[in-house]
Amino acid sequence: MSVLDIIVFFIFTGGVVLMGCSFFSKKRTSDEFTSAGRSLPGWVVGMSIFATYVSSISYLAYPGKAYMEDWNGFVFSLSIPIASYFAARYFVPFYRSMGSVSAYTFLETRFGTWARLYASICYLLTQIARMGSILYLLALPMNALLGWDIKMIIVVTSVAIIIYSMLGGLKAVIWTEAIQGFILIAGALICMVLLMFSMPEGPRQTFEIALADNKFSLGSFGASLSESTFWVCLIYGIFINLQNYGIDQNYVQRYLTAKDEKQAKFSALFGGYLFIPVSMIFFMIGTALYAYYKVNPGLLPDDVTGDSVFPYYIVHGLPTGITGLLIASIFAAGMSTVATSITSSATIILTDYYKRFVCKNPSDKKSVYVLYSSNIIIGIIGIIVALAFLNVESALDAWWALSSIFSGGMLGLFLLGYVTRRARNVDAVLGVICGVLVVVWMSLSPILFTDGFLSSFRSPFHANLTIVFGTIVIFLIGFLSANLFRQRK
Repeated sequence: MSVLDIIVFFIFTGGVVLMGCSFFSKKRTSDEFTSAGRSLPGWVVGMSIFATYVSSISYLAYPGKAYMEDWNGFVFSLSIPIASYFAARYFVPFYRSMGSVSAYTFLETRFGTWARLYASICYLLTQIARMGSILYLLALPMNALLGWDIKMIIVVTSVAIIIYSMLGGLKAVIWTEAIQGFILIAGALICMVLLMFSMPEGPRQTFEIALADNKFSLGSFGASLSESTFWVCLIYGIFINLQNYGIDQNYVQRYLTAKDEKQAKFSALFGGYLFIPVSMIFFMIGTALYAYYKVNPGLLPDDVTGDSVFPYYIVHGLPTGITGLLIASIFAAGMSTVATSITSSATIILTDYYKRFVCKNPSDKKSVYVLYSSNIIIGIIGIIVALAFLNVESALDAWWALSSIFSGGMLGLFLLGYVTRRARNVDAVLGVICGVLVVVWMSLSPILFTDGFLSSFRSPFHANLTIVFGTIVIFLIGFLSANLFRQRK
C-alpha cells in the first residue's frame, strides 16, 4: 500500500461525493428530486442506466466467477439486447404517457391497490438485497488496500452514499453515475491490458491457458434445468432484464428524466448495449487472473479465492497509482448503483405508501422531508443486509438467487395487465397466489425437503429459474382464468 494510491482513491471518490452534494438546493421540489426536472440529455441517462448495471457485483463478482469457473455468467449479458429493444419500442412510450413517477401506478389502475403494493414490496426487497451485496463487495478491496475492518468500511461507505444521494436528488445521482461510468470503464480496460501483458510469454499465453482449461465455455448446451447451463442462464437473463426494463423503478424513473421520448429511447438502448462489451472485459479479467496465477502460483495465498482474488491482485499486482485508480473505479461502480437503489426506493415509499395511505396531497416541503427520511431508513437497512453477506461464498450467486426470489414473478403480473385486456382483478389475484406458491416452493424446498421421503418434493430446477416459473405461472393462470372462466359463464 502506498500513499499515492490512497491519495488517488480519495481524490476520485471524494470528488464524486462533492459533485453529488453540489446539486443541493434549498428550493428543490419533490419533482426535481424524483425526476430531475425531466430535462436530461439521452447520453447522460444512458450512461446512468449502464452504471446502474455495472455495480461492484459486476466489477468483482464477474471476474471472481470467471476465475473460479468459466464464462457462463456472460450469457446473462447476451440477453440484454432483447430487453433493450422492448424497452425502446414499448416501455418508454408507455411510462412517459402515464404521468406518474411510480412504475407501479399502472398495476393499481388495472387490478387495484393490492397489485401496486405487491409489486412495490417485491421491488423494495430486491433493492435491499442488491444494496447489501454491493456494499459488501465494495468493502473487500478497501480492506485489502488499507487493512480497515470490513464492517467499518460498509458503514462509512453507506453514510457517504446516503449524504450525496439525499442532498443531490436524482439529478445528482444520474450525473455522478455518468462520470463514474467513464471512470470504471477506464479502470477495467487498464487492468485487463496490464494483466495480459504481465504474462511471461505475452497476451497470447493467456488465451492458450484459458482454451486448454475450457475457461471460455459459456456453459453446457444440454437440456438440464437443474444446472446453470447456457439456456438456463439465457432464459434467466431475458426474464430478469425484461423485469428491469419493464417494471423496475430504477429504470422506469430514468425514462422520465430525459427531456423527450426520443432521448429516453436512445438512453434505454445505449445503456443496455454498452454493458455487453464492458461485461466481456470483466470476464476477461477473471480469465486473465486465472492464467496469471497459474503461471505464478506462489503469488496467490491459499486462502484467497473467489471474489477476493481480483481485490488481492489490485493491491499486490498493479503498479503504484493504478491500484488507487482501480479501487476508485470499483467504488464508482458500487456507489452509483447503491445511490440509485436508495433514491428510487425513497420515491416508491413516497408515491406508493405515504401519498397513498398517509397524506394524499402533501405539501412539496413535506414530500421532500419524506424523501430525505426514506433515504436514511433504506440506507440503514442496506447496511444491515451487507453485514449479513460476510458469510456468503459467492456474492454473485447469492445476489442472483435473492433477486430471483424477491422478484416474486411480478413481471408476470405486469404482462398480464399489459397484454391481456380481459384480465380482471380476480384473475390477477388467482395468478399471483399460484405464482407465489411456486416461488416459495422453489426457494424453500432445497432447505426443507432434504432427507428421505420428503426429498421427492424438492424442486429439481436451478434457483435462477424461480423468476421464470413465477412469471409464467402468474401470467398463464391469470390469462386462462380471464378467458376460460368468462367464456364458460
